Amino acid sequence: MGTVNRSARSGRFVSNAAAARWPGKTTTERVGSGTSNRTTVNRSASTGRFVTQRAADGNPGGTISQRV
Repeated sequence: MGTVNRSARSGRFVSNAAAARWPGKTTTERVGSGTSNRTTVNRSASTGRFVTQRAADGNPGGTISQRV
């Protein structure tokens, strides 16, 4: 299992350096076996915690949607 970094704004993958430079606008995810990619969830880019869809809609630049 490994990790990847994503921009909360675009959803694109970013480098470790970019994630370190903008920790409030990126999120680090674990990838690999054990993920089904069937359910969409929203996370805060600054804390990594799950947030509601309403919170994600209200703060699109600070949240990321992902399939787990």
